[in-house]
Amino acid sequence: MTVRRFQVEGIVQGVGFRPFVYRTASALGLDGWVANVDGHVEGEVAGPCRDIEEFADRLRTDAPALARVRRIRLSDDARAYLPAGFRVRHSPPGDPDAAPREIPPDAAICDACLRELRDPADRRHRYPFINCTDCGPRASIIEDLPYDRVRTTMRHFPLCADCAAEYADPADRRFHAEPVACPVCGPRLAWDELRGEEALRSAVKTVADGGIVALKGLGGYQLVCDAGESAAVAELRRRKRRPAKPFAVMVPDLPTADRLARVGATERAALASPERPVVLLARRRWHGAPPLAAEVHPGLARVGLFLPTTGLHHLLLDELARPLVVTSGNLSDEPLCIDDAEARHALAGVADGFLTHDRSIRSRYDDSVVQFAGRTRITVRRARGLAPAPLPLRAERPVAGVGAQLKHTFTLAADGRAHLGPHTGDLADVTTHDAFVASYEHLKRLTGIEPAVLAHDLHPGYLSTRWAQEQPVRRIAVQHHHAHVAACAAEHGVRGPFIGVAYDGLGLGDDGTLWGGEILVAGLGGYRRVGRFATAPLPGGDSAVRHPSRTALGLLLGGETLGSPRPYPWLTRPFTERLDPAEVVAVRAMVARDVNCPRASSAGRLFDAVASLLGLCDRTGYEGEAAVLLETAAGDLHAVPLAHRIVRAQGLWVYDPTPTVADLLRRRLDGEPVETLAAAFHLTLGIVTAELVAQVVADGAPHTVCLGGGCFVNRRLLTEVKRRLHAQGLRVLVGGEVPVGDGGISYGQAAVAAARLGAKG
Repeated sequence: MTVRRFQVEGIVQGVGFRPFVYRTASALGLDGWVANVDGHVEGEVAGPCRDIEEFADRLRTDAPALARVRRIRLSDDARAYLPAGFRVRHSPPGDPDAAPREIPPDAAICDACLRELRDPADRRHRYPFINCTDCGPRASIIEDLPYDRVRTTMRHFPLCADCAAEYADPADRRFHAEPVACPVCGPRLAWDELRGEEALRSAVKTVADGGIVALKGLGGYQLVCDAGESAAVAELRRRKRRPAKPFAVMVPDLPTADRLARVGATERAALASPERPVVLLARRRWHGAPPLAAEVHPGLARVGLFLPTTGLHHLLLDELARPLVVTSGNLSDEPLCIDDAEARHALAGVADGFLTHDRSIRSRYDDSVVQFAGRTRITVRRARGLAPAPLPLRAERPVAGVGAQLKHTFTLAADGRAHLGPHTGDLADVTTHDAFVASYEHLKRLTGIEPAVLAHDLHPGYLSTRWAQEQPVRRIAVQHHHAHVAACAAEHGVRGPFIGVAYDGLGLGDDGTLWGGEILVAGLGGYRRVGRFATAPLPGGDSAVRHPSRTALGLLLGGETLGSPRPYPWLTRPFTERLDPAEVVAVRAMVARDVNCPRASSAGRLFDAVASLLGLCDRTGYEGEAAVLLETAAGDLHAVPLAHRIVRAQGLWVYDPTPTVADLLRRRLDGEPVETLAAAFHLTLGIVTAELVAQVVADGAPHTVCLGGGCFVNRRLLTEVKRRLHAQGLRVLVGGEVPVGDGGISYGQAAVAAARLGAKG
């Protein structure tokens, strides 16, 4: 007989790991105990050596579905004798000096709980908050670690006798399931003065009658309406002040998703995963009355679908028998509501009624969003179900990346892993700033990571930068596009130098100008700029982002002169004549006098300009709308590439888009369809990128290419670029778990800071 101590690290709390350890040890006839200790699981086990080795093997190979076992340690640091039997011990208080702790994300309702929800003979029949060790709220309810009920918002709901018996029974699926509840002892639905089933019926009637319901979900409030009712969706847009940005649609099951969109194997797996992200899919062509209102995704060929996350979602869909718009419970540019009083105040003018409950939401988690380009996964938003599960990052000392301004996240990193915090949104005002700070402080306390260094963007006007500069710790400024490509490299474990291709809207360069179409030769610790797009003025500065027509005028009137003649007036006249003459005169004067016309080498702004030149979008309702419409127009069409030119200027390889724009206008004037020209533009940027990278490789650059920046959410662009770079024999990487856009900036900042600290010892 041998007595050994064991410790299991990873996501092993809140995932049924202690019950699993209990059952495994009991099946092998081993004595001992197990407990949650800080962020890991540990205990002692006694028995024959071979059985203990089998026990350790099973902890890794047979772990619960939601667990992520990172390391198992066996040691002889144990008592010489253990009493007979195996038991689950109560968790000791947390140690503030313990190693960084890992937080389990929320998980969608499992199949076993769904069967019980629909079983009239089960005591949890139609109970909206049904859960077990394999599913239910986690990160959104945890107040502290170790993960036990008393340290969650479920502590306000004492267990009834039946739930207490399940919780204590090693053979039960709810053995030590901390959020366990039932209609007798758990949270209850509310609609004004109504409770339970009556509250649910009122919400169902409101949606069926064309109304809008504010529903309290797992990680925050959601706004719900009939996705097939044009008037309801249009009214939601008006009230929410969201004129064009597409809405996500919740469907009951995969067959329904198949009827609405083309769902491949990888997309099907993502839809049905415990994370339940919104998956962006190519919608099917519908004959007759469309099942989704056109207002759900105006002008787009793709639709965001996701499956129900909770029992409450299933009950709503079962009763209504139709797809539902389920979108963030906030006004545009404001943080997701999680507090009941706050929601009633903020959403009073949006919702026709509130379906709430009495379980508090501790942390704000919006819905995650992903899409696929072939087998390549692109994370658009890392939130509920994904965050704050740790990602690998070589950080020996604790660091934090505080993010950028748009699609804001923060990252805490230490001991070889990083925790990407919840999606905050755009840091546009005090409310979003306060939401960021509150989330940062809470996750910092949960993980036990106290950063020694804060990494922030170069831009002094970003609220995240201003906040970092106010903190009494060391700070490291990280260039925006270096952070983009460093995020990709760090996720894939790239240790040596690489080529970084960073295409996005705008970021402040280290020379004080605005960048956005960049080729870098980089490592995690540093970079040098070796290529770029030619610059063009942005008339009106930041306002040009919302007015692609102004960006297009700036490009036509003041694009960087690199030896190419500007498009002749007879080519540009059809474009300028359809614009407001006063706007054209004003922009012409601004460009000529260089008044409020910062120059930018931006791929994102070039997309905006081309979308406007083709008549697709002159004014945007949301960030990236012009580029999305251009991608939609391009579809999968074949096309002949546009003219393009790459020159050497001031020691850099530079893409001159002037011939591209002139050719685009000429072919449009000759009657070539907008859709074919949109495809030709994507094809041209793929060729241009490959040529820029080829020049850099010929100059001695590495053969690994990391792609980063919001432009690579564009599936057509990503496909064109990857195909051509692969044809050159290059290794091409793009973020899969880390958002490729600004939502991944904080992870890249943390990676850069960790590398610089490591280089200095």
